[in-house]
Amino acid sequence: MGANTAENTNLRLKAVLDILAESVWSGTSLNAGEVLAEAIARVPFNDHEAELLSGGIPRGHKTLTSASAKLVKAGWLVKGRSGWTIPEDGLRATVAFPDVAAFAAALDAGTPVPADVPVPTAPPVKPAAKKAATKRAAAKKAAPDEVAEPKVAAAKVSAPKAKAAAAKAEPAAKKTPRKAPAKAAGATAVETVPQPDAVAVAGDFNTILGAPEDWAPQYDEAQMEFNPLVQVWTLTADLPAGHYTYKIALNRSWDENYGAFGARDGANHELNHDGGPVTITYSHVTRDIVIG
Repeated sequence: MGANTAENTNLRLKAVLDILAESVWSGTSLNAGEVLAEAIARVPFNDHEAELLSGGIPRGHKTLTSASAKLVKAGWLVKGRSGWTIPEDGLRATVAFPDVAAFAAALDAGTPVPADVPVPTAPPVKPAAKKAATKRAAAKKAAPDEVAEPKVAAAKVSAPKAKAAAAKAEPAAKKTPRKAPAKAAGATAVETVPQPDAVAVAGDFNTILGAPEDWAPQYDEAQMEFNPLVQVWTLTADLPAGHYTYKIALNRSWDENYGAFGARDGANHELNHDGGPVTITYSHVTRDIVIG
């Protein structure tokens, strides 16, 4: 793991692509919050990165979400209405730049993936793993009557697959509150509280985000992404300079909404923006927002 924030951020950006590639190969679906949480679990925060900024967001988390724009610019990541997806160029980048130094250099320089790199259809086999697999195959050939591996090996199924299977087995009508995952090494403990099914930033800039109309909490473009690691919702948008007003609306309707200072049905939040990216973070504990 890198010793400083820049090195760690590059490691996490690479992890983001690796995680999305793994989800393609395993046939699972992860939302952006789950991808970020897994990347942070693989590359835990150092003390500086774990420091909480206003709104309870770790410094390292904010740095990572901002840096993910470089993956989008490179064409290796797509941030869409239904979450984050990895295009073919992103899959090719995971094998074209296998070590973090080459990956970071290519990302910063805007180096395209070499044209002769094929799209991987399965995780690359590491030399040690390949050697072990060959040894097992030889042993099996020498002993055709050998019994299969014990069923305990089934416990090795990946976490995303296990999660997908559990979700499929759960009755459709049953809803359970969102829960935070187990605390990763180096992460800051956060109180787990029941969360709404959806949180939207509904205001006079929804059409800029691609929604059919403004003040529209029902559209995907207005939805925030939940980060179970720190129990907050975020939306990052690139807005032109101007004065904007908005509210936080829950569950894609105006039935429950929060305005300035977290007041229910309160006055509109206001944003005087100089132009460029802006991140809005909502905490369901305080019902209030933080601008970053």
